[in-house]
Formats: sequence, C-alpha cells, structure tokens
Amino acid sequence: MAARRMSSLLSSSYAPALLRSLDRISGRGRGIGRFSTAAALEEPIIPPVKVEYTKLLINGQFVDAASGKTFPTLDPRTGQLIANVAEGDIEDVNRAVSAARKAFDEGPWPRMTAYERSRILLRFADLVEQHADEITALEVWDNGKPYEQAAGDEIPLFIRLFRYYAGWADKIHGLTIQADGPYHVQTLHEPIGVAGQIIPWNFPLLMYAWKVGPALACGNTIVLKTAEQTPLSALYVSKLFHEAGLPPGVLNIVSGYGPSAGAALASHMDVDKLAFTGSTETGKIVLGLAAKSNLKPVTLELGGKSPFIVCEDANVDEAVDLAHNALFYNQGQCCCAGSRTYVHERVYDEFLEKAKARAFQRVVGDPFKKGVEQGPQVDSDQFEKILKYIRSGVDNGATLETGGERFGLKGYYIQPTVFSNVQDDMLIAKEEIFGPVQSILKFKGIKEVIRRSNDTQFGLAAGVFTQNLDTANTLSRALKAGTVWINCFDIFDAAIPFGGYKMSGHGREKGVYSLSNYLQVKAVVTHLKNPAWL
Repeated sequence: MAARRMSSLLSSSYAPALLRSLDRISGRGRGIGRFSTAAALEEPIIPPVKVEYTKLLINGQFVDAASGKTFPTLDPRTGQLIANVAEGDIEDVNRAVSAARKAFDEGPWPRMTAYERSRILLRFADLVEQHADEITALEVWDNGKPYEQAAGDEIPLFIRLFRYYAGWADKIHGLTIQADGPYHVQTLHEPIGVAGQIIPWNFPLLMYAWKVGPALACGNTIVLKTAEQTPLSALYVSKLFHEAGLPPGVLNIVSGYGPSAGAALASHMDVDKLAFTGSTETGKIVLGLAAKSNLKPVTLELGGKSPFIVCEDANVDEAVDLAHNALFYNQGQCCCAGSRTYVHERVYDEFLEKAKARAFQRVVGDPFKKGVEQGPQVDSDQFEKILKYIRSGVDNGATLETGGERFGLKGYYIQPTVFSNVQDDMLIAKEEIFGPVQSILKFKGIKEVIRRSNDTQFGLAAGVFTQNLDTANTLSRALKAGTVWINCFDIFDAAIPFGGYKMSGHGREKGVYSLSNYLQVKAVVTHLKNPAWL
C-alpha cells in the first residue's frame, strides 16, 4: 500500500490536508539521515494528539475492566509509556457479547432499513475524514509507521472502505429459484448474528475496516478485540461511530491479551461467527477454540512468505524499486510482504547491486518526520525476533550485503537489511520474519521458480515482474496464492478480495466476497395451489 501505488487516494481532498499537517509537525525533513543514527539520536517529536479513550467500549459506554486492571501501550520510538489501557478479560468479553446479543435480538440495528444503515456508515466515514489528523497521529504514535504512509495511504483507504460497504448495505438480496414442482422458492440472505473479531497490530485501522465494514453492512453486531500493542486508534474511531448514530451494543471494543480476552471471544458459546487476522500459529489456536465451543464459522487471514519474481526481461531499475517497497513497506510488517525475492540469473548481479544501494538509501527515523520511509518495529518482542532471524541468516551462510543491526540507541529501529546467496532451506527463506529483511534468491527458469515459489506452507500473495504477457499468464495461474500482482504490488482497492491458500488462511476479506462471511443463506419453499404457471 505504498503511496506511489495509491495515487488515486492521494489525489483526494483529505490526503493533502493530512500531509500539510505533517509539515507543521516536523518541518521539511530537517535532520534526517539515510542509514545513519542522526535521525534516531534526536529527541522524538511530541505527537499532536491527546489520548482520550483508554477504557473498554461496551453497550455504547466507555467502562473500566471488571477487574480494574490496565496494561501499558508503549511508544515504539522510545519504549516509553503512552497510556494505560483497560485490560479486558473473560468477564468483560461476556459483558460485551451480552450487549451485542441484546442489540441483535432486540435492538434496532438489524431491523433498520438497509438504507438507514448505509447512511450511518457514510456519516461515520465523514466524521473520520473530519478527524483524520488526530486519528493519523494516534496510529503513528501507537504503531510506529511513518506519518506520510498513514496519512497518504491508510486513512484514505479506511474511509474508502466504509463508503464502499455503505454502498453494499442496500444491495444484499437473495434469489428466486425455479423448482421441479408447484413451489415458490426463494433464498434469504440474513445477518449471521454476533460477530467476534480479532485484529492485529500491523495495520490496526485497516484491519478494523476490513472486518467491521462488511459485518455492519450486513446487519450484524460486533465484539472486536484489538491487539494489545495498538489499542488506541480503534477506541477513538469507535466513539465516532456512535456520534454517527450507531445504536448502543452494536459495536463493542475489548482491549486485552490474546490468551485471556482473545481466547474468551473465540470460545464464546454466544458468538455466531469469528474473524481473525494474525499469525498462522495463533490462527490454529483460534480455529480450535471455535470448533470446540459452538463450531462457529471462522475467517482466517494468516501469515505469508510471498515470492516476488523478477524475470529475465524485467526493467531492472523498476524491478528493484518495486521489490524494495514490496518488502520494506510498513517496516516489513506485512503478512503479504514480498519476502522471497527470486531474480533470474541473467539480471541477478545487476539487481543485487541496485537493491543494496536502494536499501542503503532508505530513510529511517522518527515516523513523525517528513521524508521518513521507515519507523521502528512495533515492540521489543518483534525487534528481538527480527534480529534473531538476521543472525540465523548469517549463521546459515547467506551473505549479509547491508544492514543487519539495530538503528540508533533507543526505540525499536532496525537497519534495512539485504541478504544475497539465500537458499530455500534457510530460515530466512522459509519463515515469516515480519521485518525489514530482504532475501534475494537466484533462479534459472520458469518451471524452477514456480516449483520453488510453491514449496511453502503459505499461499497468501505473490508478485511477478515481466514484460512478457505469456510469462505473466503462466505464472499467475501456476502460483498457489490468493493474490498475484503483475508488475505491481500491494494494491489494496476496497473491491479487491484478499485472502490465502494453504496455511495462510481461508475465506476472503474486502470486496463483495467478504459479505458472505457475515450472512446466512436460508431457503424458503412455499407450496403453490393451482399455479397459473411454473
């Protein structure tokens, strides 16, 4: 979702305003260094936003956790406290599910006309647009992603997603079916009920939109658990939802930890559907809890190890830039990151030299500074995990071309890292690193790269860079992945479905396909007496 790939959104009225606000915050990139500690040594910029909402949102009210406990959410630039947030647990999940159940069974939301629901979604999108500066600052502060990325890519897409689903709300309908006999047959598409949703920390607001938008458009009620690393932005925008007219109990937000609040939601007997985005390992746990409780259907969007294939006919300069952004975007914390860069042997050496140079030029620093391309990793656990993978790459015999170390003296910054001479059996080529580490592998032919690309437990996405239409068609059909980008990457239009093959999950989010996650199909058969026709 890099800005260059979202030009249509950047041309909208609100993205330039957000970016102008960045000028006021940071100036024009003063003090930013490329691959040096200069930027990281400066005192962090004070975020231009106040943290207002830190409690649980249950039945339209912000409330303390039943236990009274809180947990810290930290600034990844420094590791210092931003705020203490209410720590939801089993009792709080029970309260939230009870509110959602009552809102569905007795409340006005599923009984409104679809047009009325659509208008509330549209009013919410308008309010987010009006408060975009504050929302962007919260997202950057809590997560560490560059302000320009959040303002130029993510907030506009968040707004677009809700307007997209507002458009779908009054276009959900069933079919009439011809039967072999005197019967009138119709199908009804009904809201599934109470939806439990668990979102990750890498794109807190976008994952909120991917799940909340279609669930509400279909007339469901929701209990959503935020990631413990990044709870703030979801609480803020959910308050705006109620300002837009959303009835109490329709959307409930529980902040807390996975083993307590997340497990309670996944195993709850009164939750009718579950949607989860996160690691494959946790996805297995969530799926098991759902099955052992009431066998609720589960949508899973899980890990990836996506191949990015540079063919021999590629324009190398363009391929280097695209492969760079496919991997390093959002500090490499993307489930679909192009983390296995396969380059044809005829252009491998040229590609490698230019990829090293591009990584070395990547601007790392305070994400509130204008011109910064890469901020800190989200927390200390992710920081240490990435450095461990880098050490394993060196130990396994890959060539560390650039980076590989901490960036600066505080916070969770890591140098943009490039490995060459990577082999398929190395950990850095097999496992999801979720960090700014590019592994460049060499291949000789199309059949070989198809086999190697598919030789993985994952199947979330893939990228192909070629000028040959036949090659593009061959690869797009042969690669076992839910999305294949040809001469582009990270295109996340609201209408494009997203999801994985194999252990990258099942089900699709975004687009019309996501609506089926939140609907039940009912067949209604009526006997016809003396019909005039059949």
